[in-house]
Amino acid sequence: MIMINLRKFALGVFSCGLLQLAGVHAQAEELGKIVAIVEEDVILDEDLRREVSTIAQRIQANNAQLPPESLLRKQVLEKMIIEKLQFQFAEKAGIDVTEEQLKNAASDIAQRNSMSLDEFRDELGKQGLSYKNFLESIRNEIVLNQIRGREIGGRIKVTDKEVDHFMETEDKFGEASTEYHLGHILVSVPEAATSAAIQNALGKADDLVAKLRAGADFNQAAISFSDSGNALKGGDLGWRRISDIPTLFAGAVGKMEIGEVADPIRSPSGFHIVKLLDKKGVEQHSITKTKVRHILIKTNDLIDDAEAGKRLLALRERIVNGEDFAELARSHSDDKGSALKGGSLDWVGPGDLVKPFEEAMQKLAVDEISQPLQTQFGWHLIQVLGREEKDNSSEYAKNVVRDTIRKRKIEEETELWLRRMRDEAYVEIFKDRL
Repeated sequence: MIMINLRKFALGVFSCGLLQLAGVHAQAEELGKIVAIVEEDVILDEDLRREVSTIAQRIQANNAQLPPESLLRKQVLEKMIIEKLQFQFAEKAGIDVTEEQLKNAASDIAQRNSMSLDEFRDELGKQGLSYKNFLESIRNEIVLNQIRGREIGGRIKVTDKEVDHFMETEDKFGEASTEYHLGHILVSVPEAATSAAIQNALGKADDLVAKLRAGADFNQAAISFSDSGNALKGGDLGWRRISDIPTLFAGAVGKMEIGEVADPIRSPSGFHIVKLLDKKGVEQHSITKTKVRHILIKTNDLIDDAEAGKRLLALRERIVNGEDFAELARSHSDDKGSALKGGSLDWVGPGDLVKPFEEAMQKLAVDEISQPLQTQFGWHLIQVLGREEKDNSSEYAKNVVRDTIRKRKIEEETELWLRRMRDEAYVEIFKDRL
């Protein structure tokens, strides 16, 4: 069974002229189907019902208990409001998805399901799903990723000092050997909230913690009460290393026992409730290093592809007949940097070289010489001199830390950005229609 996250958005589109704020209430009463106004757009009851139905099916498929319908409609509506604000932002910023991007994304999903695109389309039909709606859901997901990447990702930097500091301070919690499965609930607090509002949110968070510690179902509590973006997934943050966990509660998680619920943790977004659902170890990491050298012939006005291949075949013949690869590389290779070293690229790991070169290299036995190969840089003759399995745990851990500190920062900034966008937007909810 293929699991696909389809997003359903409003089918009714209203012009800005129709929805001028002065006439919004009258229009809403006349239409009788609007459940929320979001800036110059609306959310219709039929669209809310459709999204509630989709999410309810997903919750039930995960064997989780559904919250009362009124709570579910409220949570789903809030999700739709946040998404609509982001799409409005993207439209104003001129962010769009090309047909090529859309096709590549769909093909990638089909490949991950071991199918061709046509086979995948047929499988969707068998499940009663529309391929057109599926493509629209992909388009929406790409737009959201682009807008968040531009507004947040571009500002995020990770320094060597941050990486070293993390490895010195947080690795004691087992980052290199442990993964944590976490549940998360957010009780939000608006920016510039009054003391009374903050205390009210804290009281709600304390009450939730007490109920959870007394045995209340975390999944259902998150669906019903969490203000976080993953509320409708039961607050499930999935499996994460300590470096993938928001800085705010990473320290607490490292000290928690399985099943434990931490005290509410304050942040600018509100109060976070975290439960450690499970944890497990991570195996040692190793990579295959390859010692390789090459001769490069670049094409130009005088040397076309055929001529470059012909020259390399002649050089290959000379090497097979006993001439020294290194000497011929020094004399003939257009890669001047490696030519000085007899064509040597030294020891390389996965991802160090362009894909066509790496794929051809991996197929060669030690001391074997390739046939002429073309990459974006020109035509190559490749020889593998050696291979070794190398324990890359330390280097790998540092790279993981760098990447996951960045993800952590992005996650934290995204939560704040979405909350700020929601607080500053004009949103009117017709509560009597919920």
